[in-house]
Amino acid sequence: MTLVDSISIGGGAERFAAEVTLRLDSTRFERTICATRPRTDESYLQKFAADGVRVIRLERRGKRDLLAWRPLIPELRRTDVLHAHKFGSNVWGVLLGRMTGVPVIVAHEHTWSFQGQPLRRALDRELIARGSDAFLFVSREDRRRAHDIEHIDPSRTRYLPNGVPRLVPTGYDIRSELGIGVEAPVVVTVAALRPQKALHRLISAAAVWRQDHPGITVLLVGGGAEYERLRLQALAETLGVADVVRFLGRRGDVADILAAADVTVCCSDYEGLPLSVMEYMGAGKAVVATAVGGVPDLIEDGVHGVLIEPGDDGALVAAVDGLLRDEGWRARLGAAARARQESEFAIESVVNRIEDLYDELHAARRR
Repeated sequence: MTLVDSISIGGGAERFAAEVTLRLDSTRFERTICATRPRTDESYLQKFAADGVRVIRLERRGKRDLLAWRPLIPELRRTDVLHAHKFGSNVWGVLLGRMTGVPVIVAHEHTWSFQGQPLRRALDRELIARGSDAFLFVSREDRRRAHDIEHIDPSRTRYLPNGVPRLVPTGYDIRSELGIGVEAPVVVTVAALRPQKALHRLISAAAVWRQDHPGITVLLVGGGAEYERLRLQALAETLGVADVVRFLGRRGDVADILAAADVTVCCSDYEGLPLSVMEYMGAGKAVVATAVGGVPDLIEDGVHGVLIEPGDDGALVAAVDGLLRDEGWRARLGAAARARQESEFAIESVVNRIEDLYDELHAARRR
C-alpha cells in the first residue's frame, strides 16, 4: 500500500508515489494507493483503474479529522508492505502500521526542511526512524542532515534517488498557441507556486533579460496557492514584465512546453531531488539550477547544466543570459543532461530498486 496526501500531478512527491505504484510488477504485488486528502487528479484515477490498482480515498478535511482514518484500519491488517511518502503520511503510516501489525513499513522523505522545527525533528528521529523498517531520503544531502542535525542512526536510513518517466512530445506547437515567435527566446520553469521555489527571483531576472533579449518569454508552469499566484503576478506588474512572464497553471503537456524551451530553470531556496530538473534533463534542455538538496547529485556544474547559489540573483541573470547567447553551449549541456538522466534517473530503474527493497525487508521480517 502506498500512503500519500493526494493523488496529484501538482507535487513532485505525489507524482513520484503514483508513478511507482503504477509500475510495480503486478505479478508480484497487489497494489493499493491511499490518498488521505480530497485533492485527486482524474487522469491518475483512470490510469489506476486501467492497470488494476485499488484506490482508497479518505477525504480528510484537516489534521484533527481523526475519524477519517477508520476505513484504513481493516485494510492495513491485510497489508504486507506500507510505503508512506512525506512527513505527515510518514507519521501516520508508522503509528497506524505498527498498531495494525503491518510487517514492513517504509517511510520516504522527499524534501528535508525541518531547520528550526524541533518537534518535527524529534518525530523524525524518535517515531519515524525508530518505527519504520527503512527511512528513505531522495538526496545524499537530506540524508546527511538527518544524521547530523536530527541525530538519526545512519543504519535506519537509506539514500534512494527519484526517477521520472520519459516525456514524449506530441509535436503540438506551444509557441503558436501562446503567440511566441519562432526565434524568440523562451525560459521555462515547472514548479508549484509556493515560496520555497523562489519564483520572485525569476520574475526579477526577467526584467533584466528583456533588455538584452527582445521578445523573451518566461513560462511558469504549475499550480499552487491562489495568494502566491496573485503575489507573483503583482510583482510582475510592478516590474513591468507582465507581458514577459506567463503563468500557465497546471498543464498536462509539459513535454511539449519543454520542447519549446531554450533554457530551463530551478531557482528554489531548498529542494529534495526535484523531478522537474530530471524532466528538463530528459528533454535535453540546458538547466540553470540552485545547488540545493539533491540537485548536485543530478548536475555536475558545467557538464550537465549550470549550478548557482540560492539567493544569488546576479548569478541567475548571468547564467541564463550566457546560455541564451550561446546555442552550442546549450546543446552540449542538454545532450549530456539527457544521457545522465536516462542512465541514472529513469523511473524504471528506481522501481526495480524499490521492489528489491520490499522483498529484502519482508524476508528479514519473516526471519
